[in-house]
Amino acid sequence: MPVPRLAWLLPLALLAACSRPAPAPEPVRAVRTLTVGAQANGWSIDYAGEVRARTESRLSFRVPGLMVRRPVDVGDSVKPGQLLASLDPQDLRLGQDAARSALQAARVNADQAAADFKRFKDLRAQGFISEAELERRESTFKATQAQWEQAQAQAGVQGNQTRYGNLVADVAGVVTAVDAEPGAVLTAGAPVLRLAHDGPRDVVFAVPEQHATTMRALLGKAGALQVKLWGSETSVPATVREVAAAADPVTRTFAVKADVGRAPVRLGQTATVSLAVPPVAGSFKLPLAAVFEQQGKSSVWLLDKTTMTVRAQPIVVAGAEGNMVLVGGGLEAGQAVVSAGAHTLTPGQKVSLYGAPVLASDASGVAAAR
Repeated sequence: MPVPRLAWLLPLALLAACSRPAPAPEPVRAVRTLTVGAQANGWSIDYAGEVRARTESRLSFRVPGLMVRRPVDVGDSVKPGQLLASLDPQDLRLGQDAARSALQAARVNADQAAADFKRFKDLRAQGFISEAELERRESTFKATQAQWEQAQAQAGVQGNQTRYGNLVADVAGVVTAVDAEPGAVLTAGAPVLRLAHDGPRDVVFAVPEQHATTMRALLGKAGALQVKLWGSETSVPATVREVAAAADPVTRTFAVKADVGRAPVRLGQTATVSLAVPPVAGSFKLPLAAVFEQQGKSSVWLLDKTTMTVRAQPIVVAGAEGNMVLVGGGLEAGQAVVSAGAHTLTPGQKVSLYGAPVLASDASGVAAAR
């Protein structure tokens, strides 16, 4: 009996299902490498800062009233005694006039009481009045004298109140902010504007909690920091003048003020504050692209030039400077590290060199790959 064609096809289908195609060989990746230098490397920690005046005052009126004029604006330079703002003087002048009238009345009463007391002293000497009557007249005289002195003081206060209707600059400086506009009814002490005093300048920046102790150790040390203004290639030495005693409640950072003296800086300029960290023996600089994270640890790929394979090597990252990472442990001088293509590698993978690496270290302690 002839065998059906379907019976022949069934074993062939089962055999094909059991056999799997062989996996494709893993491609050989082309990488760049560098050779770790043998020298110690110093680095720096950078912070973003802002140039501010050593002293900045919030100016306000000592008396309430309607502000009718403010002849200065943000960015204006002012001199001592220059008018900054003024209140409506009408009510203040009326108060001053009332105080002057009260002073005049008190003076007339005091003069009258003094004349009466003199006459009653003569009458007492002649025996026309009693000693008790003379004492009453003396008390009246002293009371009117006190009222006159009180009126004098009140007139002086009212005169000061009138002068306080004009807000003037007590020192030379620059207006950095305006808090009130003409037409506003202000209470006594309400901020009107901020004045940055001419003189020494500070660069203010914030540091994390772990760096606050380092900054406190630098207090008063001249030139401990270097300040580079954005858009300028020159650095200005700075001295840590003040470190905040408590952290900012929002950012949890500590404010630091660095004195740059009378350096040619402008208020509000953005600056980079650099703290130089001394060289550490056994440390190396690597490009940021050479470092990756594996199982929660920072690692690099080391190249075995004999087998042309790579293996992961955990490292200790001590800091960063721009696009470079400072390695504080895990590497030895002379080891070849993959500097480009690290994100595509797997342990034991074969690689090829993309160009020949230069083994000699440059001035920064990193061998440049070519």
